[in-house]
Amino acid sequence: MKYQSVAILGAGAVGSYVMWGLAKKKEIDLCVVASGARKARYERDGFVINGQVYHPVVRTPEEASGGDIQTVAGGYATVMSLMNGVDSEEIIGEVIDPVQIVHSLIKVASERKGNQVVFDPETTIGIVYGEADLSRGTGRIEALNDLFADTGLHYRATDVILTEIWSKFRLNVPNNQAQAMVGCGVGAYRDSEHVAFLRDRLREEVDRIAEKKGIDFDKADTSSTFGSKVRDRARYSTLQDLDAGRHTEVDMFAGAVVRMGRELGIPTPYNEFTYHMIKALEEKNDGKFDYE
Repeated sequence: MKYQSVAILGAGAVGSYVMWGLAKKKEIDLCVVASGARKARYERDGFVINGQVYHPVVRTPEEASGGDIQTVAGGYATVMSLMNGVDSEEIIGEVIDPVQIVHSLIKVASERKGNQVVFDPETTIGIVYGEADLSRGTGRIEALNDLFADTGLHYRATDVILTEIWSKFRLNVPNNQAQAMVGCGVGAYRDSEHVAFLRDRLREEVDRIAEKKGIDFDKADTSSTFGSKVRDRARYSTLQDLDAGRHTEVDMFAGAVVRMGRELGIPTPYNEFTYHMIKALEEKNDGKFDYE
C-alpha cells in the first residue's frame, strides 16, 4: 500500500505544518481544497510558512473528487482528522464510512496571522496516529510512515491512539481555555496562582470523565503529557482565534466536556462557566454588544 495523493481540507496552522512537510515529496500529488473567494485568495497570496511562500495546487471540492468531505473521501480514501477534541472522528464517521478513518492527533505550537504561520520544526511534537481497531492490521500505518518519511515532519505511530487523543484533550481543555478567558501568555500558568487554579479545575473535570470512560493515561507515551515547547508570551489556538475575531473550538473543548459530563452524571461547573464565557467573547467579537 502506498499513498500517492494528499488533499488538505483546512489550511490553517495545522494544515500549514502538513503542507510544509509534504511539499518536499515531489512524487506526492498535494493539493489544498477550497472554493470561491477563499480559493482565489489562496491562489493569489499563497501560504507563508516560516517566512517561505508556498503555492500548492488549490482544487475545488469537485475537482478534488467531490462536493464535501463525504465525496472528497470517495469511499476509498484514508481520512485523518487532525482537529482538536475527542469526537471529531465520531462526527466525520457520520458522513463517511468510519472504516476510512485512521485516528490521529497533532501537536504543533504555531502562530498564525492571516496567511502567515510560524512554528519551530525542531520542538514541534508533530503527528501521532494509529488504528483504533488493531484487528485492521498495520498496512495503513506503514503507508503513513512512508508518506511522512524524509519530510521534516515529526510523526509517531501508536497502538493506543484513543488514549493519546484523550491525553491531548487533557492538555487542550485547561491550557487553551483558561488562557483565552484571561487573554494572557502561557507564562501566566507559572506566574499566577489564579490562572493556574482555573487550569487545574478544568483539567480535573476532564480527568473524572476520562476515568469513568476507562481511559488510562499511563498507557500514553510520555510525550503526551506536555505540548510543544513555547515561549511565555505564546497564545494557544483558542486565544489566537479570539484575537483574530474568529470563532473558537470551545464546542469541542468545554462544550464536549459539559455534554459528556451530563451523559455520565459528572458535574462540570468550571467547563460550563468557561463555555459560556468564551461564547460571550465570540459574541463580543461579532459586534453583538456594540450598543449606541
